[in-house]
Amino acid sequence: MTNTSMTDHALHDLSRLGSTVVTVWAHPDDETYLSGGLSAALRDRGVRLVCVTATRGEAGGPASDPAAAMRLAQVRTGELEHALELLGVAEHVWLNHPDGGLAAVPPEIGVAQVVGVLDEVRPDTVVTFGPEGHTGHSDHRTVSRWVDQAVRRSVANPRVLQVAVTADQLAIDPSLNDDFGVFAEGRPRVCPPEQLALRLELGPHLLRRKVEALVRQPSQTEGLIGAVGLERFAAWVAIESFAEPESHRHSA
Repeated sequence: MTNTSMTDHALHDLSRLGSTVVTVWAHPDDETYLSGGLSAALRDRGVRLVCVTATRGEAGGPASDPAAAMRLAQVRTGELEHALELLGVAEHVWLNHPDGGLAAVPPEIGVAQVVGVLDEVRPDTVVTFGPEGHTGHSDHRTVSRWVDQAVRRSVANPRVLQVAVTADQLAIDPSLNDDFGVFAEGRPRVCPPEQLALRLELGPHLLRRKVEALVRQPSQTEGLIGAVGLERFAAWVAIESFAEPESHRHSA
């Protein structure tokens, strides 16, 4: 039976994720914004963690010409490597698809790539986006579909956790969300606390590492941090929540 009531201890119990975890994201910085604290905490415990990123993030800037996009891809590649180093994540896989174009990638290609990672690594748990993509981004939603299909095909049979939020998380700084269009393309999955599988309220040490890992990706974070200040930014990213897929909960 999928959890309908989780104790506070269980919500913080990282041992339930097992000894090997794979996280799958669309763009550089997704991994840190959405699971940077979790990644650092797992690595501190000696858990093997493999991070997968589908694109190099070349569309995440103001310029649209190919040369500028290539330069930004190189910048974001280096930024992500620095961020992962700080989080303690030593294993990373690029899928090398076009940023903003994942929906146009033949699904069998993306799914097969994820299956290959899962079959090789044999994770106990996979962490990724929910079907709504957290922010509604098409690339995020596509990655979620790839992971969903890959888990069904993989010999690994891992548990799946998807990024979610609670109402109290959304209430931390709603004006920041609105002023910077964080959810302009779509809203995240909002769960009551009893539907969460894992919730991390990052303590000072983990939060500092997560924020520093985001600071190390200035092409994506410098403007926001400069606008709102580091303290407000840190408070905004200080909680990470994850839930089992809704389909699992409804079928339990």
